[in-house]
Amino acid sequence: MLKELLGPDIDELLRKKDYTGLKDGVAEWEAPEAADLLLSLPEKDQPILFRLLPRRRAAEVFAYLPTPEQRRLLQSLTTENVRNVLEASAPDDRARLFGELPAQVTQQLLGLLSATELSKTRQLLGYPEESAGRLMTPDYVAIHPEWTVGRALEHIRQRGKDAETINMIYVIDPHGKLIDDLRLRKLILADPAEAVVTLLDHHFVALSAYGDREEAAKLMQKYDRVALPVTDSDGMLIGIVTVDDIIDVVEKEATEDIHKMAAVESLAEPYLQIDFFRMVRKRAGWLTLLFLGEMLTATAMSYFETEIARAVVLALFIPLIISSGGNSGSQAASLIIRAMALGEIRLRQWWRVMRREFFSGLALGAVLGAIAFVRIILWPHHATLYGQHYVLVAATVAASLIGVVTWGSLTGSMLPFIMRRLGFDPAASSAPFVATLVDVTGLVIYFTVALAILGGTLL
Repeated sequence: MLKELLGPDIDELLRKKDYTGLKDGVAEWEAPEAADLLLSLPEKDQPILFRLLPRRRAAEVFAYLPTPEQRRLLQSLTTENVRNVLEASAPDDRARLFGELPAQVTQQLLGLLSATELSKTRQLLGYPEESAGRLMTPDYVAIHPEWTVGRALEHIRQRGKDAETINMIYVIDPHGKLIDDLRLRKLILADPAEAVVTLLDHHFVALSAYGDREEAAKLMQKYDRVALPVTDSDGMLIGIVTVDDIIDVVEKEATEDIHKMAAVESLAEPYLQIDFFRMVRKRAGWLTLLFLGEMLTATAMSYFETEIARAVVLALFIPLIISSGGNSGSQAASLIIRAMALGEIRLRQWWRVMRREFFSGLALGAVLGAIAFVRIILWPHHATLYGQHYVLVAATVAASLIGVVTWGSLTGSMLPFIMRRLGFDPAASSAPFVATLVDVTGLVIYFTVALAILGGTLL
C-alpha cells in the first residue's frame, strides 16, 4: 500500500534529481517495503536509491532482494559501496550470496571484507552447501550458569544489539560447550539475585553443523522455535539458525519438489531470469525420457492390432482408459510424496499404504466404471455406435476402468517408496512418469479384459 501511495512521488523525485527529498522519503520505510520499491524502479535508478540508504538500512534492504538482483546491483555499485554493504550484512546472508556466485567473483568479494568478517564468512562457506552450518549466524548471546540472572540480563543488554535474535539465550560452560537454552521471558521473570543454573532443565534441541538443512526445518517446526543452536562434533556452540533462514529453505525445497513432480530439473533461478537455452535443456531431458516411454504405448497397441481391427469400437475408449489410469496414479503419487515430505509416512508403512490404495483404487474405479457403463447404455443410438453387443462393450470398459484405476493407484503410491528405498528423491517419481508407466500397462489391462469379456462375440 505504501508503495502505491508513494511510488509516483518517488518517481518524481528521481526525475528532478531531488536526492535529499528522496532520502527523506524512504527513511521510515521498512526494509521489505524498500526492497519492493527498489525492484519496481527502472534498473538505471535502482543504484541511485540504494546508495542513498544509510549503511545499516542498505544491508537490510539488500538481504530482502532475490539473489539475481543482488548480483546485478553489486555490479552497478562502487567498490566502496560494495564493501559497506557486505560488511554490514549478516554473516549467513553474506555466505548465502557468496555460495551462489562464481568462485572467481566470490574471491574478489572476500578480499573486500575486514579480517573479522572474512573469518566469519570463511567459516560458514567451509560447511557443505546443504548443511545447517551454511545457514547459521555466529551472532548470538550466550551466558554462563554460575552467573546471576541480573548479570545475565546486563550482558544481554550489552551484546543483544549485535545478535540475530535474543528470544533464546544459550547457556555454555567455560569451554563453550552448550549445556542448555533459555527463553528470554524466563530470565526476565526470574529474581535478579537468583543463579542462572537454577533455571536450567538441561532439555534442549541442537543442530549439527553438518546436518541436513531440511532436518533443521523439521526440528524447528516440531519444537516451535524461532531459533535453534548449532554445535560442532564436540557439542561446542558455534552459531544459531533462525526461522527466517528456515523459511527460505522450505520455500526452496518445495520449489525443487514441485519442479521434479512436473518432470523438470530445478531451475534454481526465477522463471523470467533464467537463460532460455538453459531452461530448454532442463526441460528436455525428462521430456525426452517420457516421450520414449510413451512410444511403448504404440508398441503395446501394435501387439493388439488384430483385436483392434476386429473390434474398432474398442479404439474409441483407449484415451478414456489410459487417461483415467494416469490420473489416478498421479493423484496417488502426489499424495504419498507430500506425506513423505511432511514425515506422515515412513518406509516401513508401505504395506498399509498399498492396502489403502488398493481399496481406494477399486472404489474410484467402480465409480468411473459405473459412469462409463451408464453412459454407453443410455447414449442415443448406442446400438449403431457400439454395435449389437453394446452391453458387453459397456461391461468391458467398466471392468477395464476398475482394473486400470486400481493399478494406477498402486503404481503411483508404491513408486515413491521404491525411490526412497533406493536412495533417490521420491519427487523424482513424478506424476508424468507415473502417467507414462500406467499408459502402457493400462493398454495391456484393457485388451486383456476385452479378450475375456468379448471373446466369442466381437473378438
